[in-house]
Amino acid sequence: MSQLSSTALSVLDLAPIRQGGSAAETFRDSVSLAQRTEQLGYTRYWLAEHHNIAGIASAATSVLIGHVAGQTSTIRVGSGGIMLPNHPPLVIAEQFGTLETLYPDRIDLGLGRAPGSDGATMRAMRRSMHAGVDDFPEQLSELLRYLADAEPGQQVKAVPGQGTNVPIWLLGSSGYSAQLAAKLGLPFAFAAQFAPGYLFEALRLYRDNFRPSEHLDKPHAMVGLPVIAAENDALAHYLATTAQQKFLNLIRGKPTQSLPPVEQLDWSPMEQAQVSQFLGAAIIGGPETVKAELTAFQERTGADELMINSDFYNHADRLRSYEIVAEAAR
Repeated sequence: MSQLSSTALSVLDLAPIRQGGSAAETFRDSVSLAQRTEQLGYTRYWLAEHHNIAGIASAATSVLIGHVAGQTSTIRVGSGGIMLPNHPPLVIAEQFGTLETLYPDRIDLGLGRAPGSDGATMRAMRRSMHAGVDDFPEQLSELLRYLADAEPGQQVKAVPGQGTNVPIWLLGSSGYSAQLAAKLGLPFAFAAQFAPGYLFEALRLYRDNFRPSEHLDKPHAMVGLPVIAAENDALAHYLATTAQQKFLNLIRGKPTQSLPPVEQLDWSPMEQAQVSQFLGAAIIGGPETVKAELTAFQERTGADELMINSDFYNHADRLRSYEIVAEAAR
C-alpha cells in the first residue's frame, strides 16, 4: 500500500464565479461538488473568506458552510479559512457554535490572519491595517475560551458556542502560524495552493516545535495544493490555463471571474515566471501523471492530509478532476 492511499484527501473550494455565470450558479456547483466528493470519500470540504473579489463568491463564509453542510451528510465542512482579525471572536464562536449544533461533529474552523481583501475593503470592514499583526494570539485565545466549557464566573458566553469545542486549525503560508499552531498544539494547514515557497520550512517549524495539548497529542499537518486532472496530460495543461489566467490577471491588478481555457497565453517571460511561482506546487496531468506526482508530493512533505484546490471553467471538468484524484489515491 502506498503512503498516498492512507493519506486523507480533502477539498478547498474557492467558490469561483465564472465569466458569464453568477453567484447563484456557483453555490449550486459548490453543493454538487460537495455531494460528489462526499461519495468519493473525501474527508473535508472547506470554503475560504475573500471580499471584493469579482471571481470568488464565498465572502459570507459561515452562511455558505451551513448551506453545504445542510445538503451533505458525512463530509466535514469548514473554513479554509475565516480571517479572524476581520471579526470579533465572540461572533465567530456564535456562528460556528450554531453550525456545530446544527451539524454535530462535522464542522471545522480554519483560521487565518490575512485580510482576504484590499485596503479599501479592509476599511469598509472597519478593520485596522495592523489587525492580526500583534493581537492574533490574543484573539485566538479569546475564541478558544468561547468554544470551550464556560469558566466559573465567566460574564460573556457564546450561546450557542460555549462547550461545542469546534476543532480549530491554523492556516498559513509562512512560519508564523506554523509556530503558533505548534505552541498551542493545534492542527496546521499550509497554503501551498498559492504560496508554496515556504512549505518545507513551515512544516519543519511546526513539527520540531509541536507541544501536545488537549486538542492533539502529535502534530497533524495538512497541505493545500492545486491539482488539474483530466483524461490526458495535453487536455489537463489546456484546462489549467483557466487558473493561470486568474493569477496572471491578479498580477496585472485586474482580478477577473474564471475565464475559459485558451490554446495560448499572452504573457511576458516575467509574468510567466510570477504565475509559475504562485502555482509552483501544482500537479497538472492525466491519471498516471497525477498519481505519480501526488505520491511523490506526499512522500516529500509527509502530509497527514492533502487539500485539493481545482480551478476549472466548466463544472463537469472540475468534478472529473476530483474523481481522477480519488482514483489515483486508491
